[in-house]
Amino acid sequence: MPQRAYTYVIVGGGLAGGHAVEGIRERDRSGSILLIGSEKHLPYERPDLSKKLWFGKKKVENIFAHKEPFYAENGVDLALGVEVAAVDPGARIVRDAQGHEYGYRKLLLATGGEPRRLDIPGGALEGVCYYRYLDDYLRIRALAAEGKSAIVVGGGFIGSEMAAALNINKLQVTMVFPGPYLVYRIFPESLGRAIQAHYVERGVEVLTGDAPAAFEQKGERFVVRTRGGRALESEILIVGIGIAPSVGLAEQAGLRVEDGIVVNEYLQASHPDLYAAGDIARFPYQALGQMMRIEHWDNAVNQGKHAGRNMAGAGEPFTYMPYFYSDLFEFGYEAVGDVTAQLETVTDWEKENAKGVVYYLKDGKVRGAMMCDVWEKVEAARELIRKGARVTTRDLAGAIR
Repeated sequence: MPQRAYTYVIVGGGLAGGHAVEGIRERDRSGSILLIGSEKHLPYERPDLSKKLWFGKKKVENIFAHKEPFYAENGVDLALGVEVAAVDPGARIVRDAQGHEYGYRKLLLATGGEPRRLDIPGGALEGVCYYRYLDDYLRIRALAAEGKSAIVVGGGFIGSEMAAALNINKLQVTMVFPGPYLVYRIFPESLGRAIQAHYVERGVEVLTGDAPAAFEQKGERFVVRTRGGRALESEILIVGIGIAPSVGLAEQAGLRVEDGIVVNEYLQASHPDLYAAGDIARFPYQALGQMMRIEHWDNAVNQGKHAGRNMAGAGEPFTYMPYFYSDLFEFGYEAVGDVTAQLETVTDWEKENAKGVVYYLKDGKVRGAMMCDVWEKVEAARELIRKGARVTTRDLAGAIR
C-alpha cells in the first residue's frame, strides 16, 4: 500500500514542476499535491545561472519561481532532494529511492534533462563541472576570482553564455568546441563569426574545430588534451555541451519515448493519467505542424502551467509558441519558432550582425525568427509564423521592425 495517496503527484522540481502547481490550483483548490524533486532547492529560474547572477543583476534568493510560503499556502507537500526510482501506471504509484510509495490520480513527469557528459579519459574527474544546476553556479562562483583561468568546452548556448560571464568577471577564458563558429546550430554563419570576433576582441581565446580527447589533473589545475594535439591548462573546467532528456522513468513505465516523452496536444503521455512538460516533452507544435522538444525557460513555464490545468480537467490543447533569449556581451536576442541554421535564412539588418531580424524559412514560409537587439516583437514574429504564407525577401524587409 502507498504511504500516502495524492490527487496529483509532480515528479521534477524545476520550472515546469513549480508552475504546474499554479495550473492545478487555477482549476482545483482542494486536491492534494506532492512535488518531488531530486535537487534540494525549490524550483528556480535556470537562465539566471549563466546570465543575471554573473552580471550582478540578481541575487540567488531572487531566482526562485516561488518563495517557500507559496507551496504551504497552496497545500503542496514538498519532497526535495528525493530521487524517484519507479512509476507504476497500472497501480498509480510512484516509488522513491528509499522505497516509499505514493499514490496518485494524475501524474506529471517534469524531470527535464541531464547534462551530456564526455566519455573520454578523465571525463568523470572530480571538479570537472558539467554546468546546469544551482549548485554548479555556487561552486564555480566561489572559484571564479579575478585573474583565474577557465576553459569552457562547448560553443552553444551554455558555453557561449558562460564564456561571456566569466570574461566579464575578469577571468582568462579559453573556449574549445568542434563547430566552425559560435552557436553554429542557430546563427547564420556571418552572424556567428561576427559574434565570435567580438569574443576574441574581449580577450576570449576561441578554438574552433577541435574537441577534448582527455582531461587530466595537474595539482590544482586541469589539463585538457584535444584531438587536434593541443594541451590547455586552467584552474576551472566547465563543460556545456547540451542535455539529454531524463526519460528513464518514462521508459520504465512503458511510455512512448522518442527523444523525450511523446505527448499529445493536451500534454498527455501514452498513458491517460500521465502528463509531461518542459525539457522532457516532445509535443505537437501546432503553429509549425511538427513534433518538437524545446529546452528553454518560457516553454517550461507555460507547459508546466498548462499541464497542471489539464491534469485538473481543463482539457485545453497547448497552442502557445514559446520563445527564448540570450545575452552575449552587448549582443542580445529573442527568438521564436524553428531557428535552426539548416533552414534558409534571410537577414534584415538595421546594423549588420548587430541589430535586426533573422528569418528562418522552409519552402518559402517563415518557420522562425530571431530578433537581434530588437525588442518586444516576439508576438509579431509569432503572427508571421502562424500565417504560414509564402514570402519573399522584399516581404520581410521591415516586417518586424
